[in-house]
Amino acid sequence: MADTRTFNVVILGVGFLLVFTAFNTCANVEQTVVKSLNNDTFTGSGYHSLGIIYGVFSVSNLLAPMIVTVIGPKFSMFLSGLLYSGYIAVFIIPSTWSFYLTSVLIGVGAALLWTAQGHFLVENSEALTINRNTGMFWALLQCSMLFGNLYIYFDWNGRTEISDNTRKNNFMSLLVASVLGTLSFLVLKKSHHEEEMLSEDEGQALLSTRTMYKQRANTAAQDAKSEFKTILQLLKTKTILLLSPCMAYSGLELSFYSGVYGTCIGATAHFGPAAKGLIGISGIVVGIGEIVGGGLFGLLFKNNRFRRTSVVFLAMVVHFVAFYLIFLSIPGDAPVVFKTATQENPYLTPSVSIALLCSFLLGLGDSCFNTQLYSILGCVYAEHSTSAFAIFKFIQSVFAAVAFFYSGYVLLMWQLLLMVILGFAGTLCFFVVERMQNVSGDLQEY
Repeated sequence: MADTRTFNVVILGVGFLLVFTAFNTCANVEQTVVKSLNNDTFTGSGYHSLGIIYGVFSVSNLLAPMIVTVIGPKFSMFLSGLLYSGYIAVFIIPSTWSFYLTSVLIGVGAALLWTAQGHFLVENSEALTINRNTGMFWALLQCSMLFGNLYIYFDWNGRTEISDNTRKNNFMSLLVASVLGTLSFLVLKKSHHEEEMLSEDEGQALLSTRTMYKQRANTAAQDAKSEFKTILQLLKTKTILLLSPCMAYSGLELSFYSGVYGTCIGATAHFGPAAKGLIGISGIVVGIGEIVGGGLFGLLFKNNRFRRTSVVFLAMVVHFVAFYLIFLSIPGDAPVVFKTATQENPYLTPSVSIALLCSFLLGLGDSCFNTQLYSILGCVYAEHSTSAFAIFKFIQSVFAAVAFFYSGYVLLMWQLLLMVILGFAGTLCFFVVERMQNVSGDLQEY
């Protein structure tokens, strides 16, 4: 039984590694790809597409648990993988309607995928193995930032334009990775919990399949209704209200490092023929920062209140240093130029080393913020952690969607300023919540 569960966790991680190698690479380069299309009939925007994905994802999270309960986590992940693969395939022969349609579908698929992943990981873990299994899964997932972006670097390095043949070859390769990841979900074996459910169902010979699924749907609907009420109650609590600015900031910086910053590097004329290839290297370095931050602060310093505030403060400083260096060395019009390279001159001559240092700092700071937000939510709302995490993902996704929609119109300086203001406010609010928890803990001792 233990071997089966470990096998499932490894296959789950490999599946996510392959699917997100394709998707994360696509998200990192898609605005650059869209700008290079030699197609007058295509009017789509990579920023708008990512905004739609995160917007639909935020709403779909409310319904996803019910759907996953009815059709099961394994089939949910397989179906979601097909939707992810469909989005990747659009870039091979792009059209505006299919581009935006698949953006909506992948938003739904993402909600199903992550909900099913949580269900499946818990089903295949015990109290003694949950930390190990979670660590194995996230280690494999974070590697998705490396392989696809490395491929883009080697293929795009030295290119000033992305030709149709290059684009088709790139996305055919990413599509293969996504399809393989999707098919790997079919290899997953039934967990002990699922086998018990099946044996009970088989024992009820008079219970038809239709009735069984109807009962599951009714149970899922009741659970969803109860979960929604809990979410509404938590939204009124002081802790959630205070943590909202920090959650919102995590959405803004998520959109910036995952889609905007790579586009800015690729559009910087000072980097010359190396600019397009640097998009891939930037994605790799962001991934390294995520891995370092998640491993160092997520595992070594978890459940420690003093260190939690220290890590969040470090994250704020790391991000602010990155924003200042980006402000000085990246042209202000980098996010908004479309068919041409940047026209403005930054305060400092753009440097590859500074650009990649900022990539690392963005990934490091993001992992610090996210690990500590998960930590404090799990600590404060131990009995309602699922609802608390759902609120976090909802707020984060909404603000990521909003950021993607304005990123193509707002100059870099104003985007950075907005993140600085919200990041500073979010950090202060995090400190207040941590102080509240320390005071309540001290009072309970007397």
